[in-house]
Amino acid sequence: MLLVGIVARTQGIRGEVVVNATTDFVEERFGAGAELFGRAVPAGPIERLTVAHSRMHLGRPAVIFGGVASINDAERFTGWELRVPIETAPQLPPHVYYHHELVGCAVRTVQGEEVGTVAAVDGDGAAVRLVVTTARRQVLVPLTQAFCTVDVAARCITIDPPAGLLEVNGGWRA
Repeated sequence: MLLVGIVARTQGIRGEVVVNATTDFVEERFGAGAELFGRAVPAGPIERLTVAHSRMHLGRPAVIFGGVASINDAERFTGWELRVPIETAPQLPPHVYYHHELVGCAVRTVQGEEVGTVAAVDGDGAAVRLVVTTARRQVLVPLTQAFCTVDVAARCITIDPPAGLLEVNGGWRA
């Protein structure tokens, strides 16, 4: 399942909740009729939710789930993770990746030297950085076609970084 948002809080008295979206496809994921799977964090039971009404509120989706009619009904959703099946993820254009496709990938230099493993993806748009856990620390590697080759199937990212890029974060070699 893909995380598409986290319920931040209730909004108003009619059962609306505001969602911190973690998807680029906000209208599709939170539009009226959309189906989501939610659960309380860290380990509540998974519930199927249908968006009955949706609107944007200060740049975030504000939704009412089916069967929710009041603030009292909506309060239980605060902090919930909202997910969708991975199969419903839209196909992305070339050289654009979902975070889950990158996290866990091995990172190597073009010379074959192991750098580490992608622990997280930071930033968005043209300023995306891979947070790579090395033998000694974490290093930030800009995700750019100029020196990164991603092989999602092999779970490997090969980099040809400019001189000093890895060292700017301090010693990264074991």
